[in-house]
Amino acid sequence: MSFLSNLLGFVKDNSDEEDEDLEELEDEDEDEDEDASSVLGHLFEGMPLDVITSDNQLALSGKLTSRKEGMLTLERLPGWLAFELIPVGAPVSVRGYNSRMEQFNLTATVEESSRVLCRLTDVQASPIENQRLSFRIPMNTTAWLYRREDERCQRAENCTLVDVSTGGCCIESEYVHEENEILRIKIKLDDYQPMQFLGQIIRATTYGKQYRYGILFAQLREDELTSLTRTLYNIQIGNRRAWNQSKDGPWH
Repeated sequence: MSFLSNLLGFVKDNSDEEDEDLEELEDEDEDEDEDASSVLGHLFEGMPLDVITSDNQLALSGKLTSRKEGMLTLERLPGWLAFELIPVGAPVSVRGYNSRMEQFNLTATVEESSRVLCRLTDVQASPIENQRLSFRIPMNTTAWLYRREDERCQRAENCTLVDVSTGGCCIESEYVHEENEILRIKIKLDDYQPMQFLGQIIRATTYGKQYRYGILFAQLREDELTSLTRTLYNIQIGNRRAWNQSKDGPWH
């Protein structure tokens, strides 16, 4: 098998399937009908997860390396330094995003905590309280990817922003990237100022002669999250009004 074949082996070919990334906003009622425990089925090895203490402080961000019934083991993400220590027996929350960039929450108890590992037990699904808007908005605009080490963003890789949410985005590119690769991404939505994020590829598929990547944003600061949420909300309202006007005539 050639080197290129090996390199592309991680990419799943689903170009003949219906593209879920271009679906319209999903029915909120359908999400409400889902059993909260079903979020446990979204967990997979390598998934980035945040561990949050009872006083709502981020303790660590790690990747899931082992999953057993009621137990999770997290280790360091590529490029991250030592974990903060958490007292054994402490209750914590675990936050993550599934492959559709939808946030989910878990509750757990710390069983083991070291500088390189965090083991949690009594893991259960938990409703998301005070969750911000997490809708995805279909887009078709230019975006730019940069290698993580390119801190000044001097070597741009032009790509297309397929959709975006407060949790992450879908990018279409002609360049090959690996799952779990960490990149810098710059996007410009409508007339708003460009925004730049650090993100990790959590899903990679082929799409015709291009590649599509589901990118999970690193945890955003409060001001970044607020700015992105407002921008997406304004765009969503504008999209819906434009649709109403073209379909029914005058605004209503």
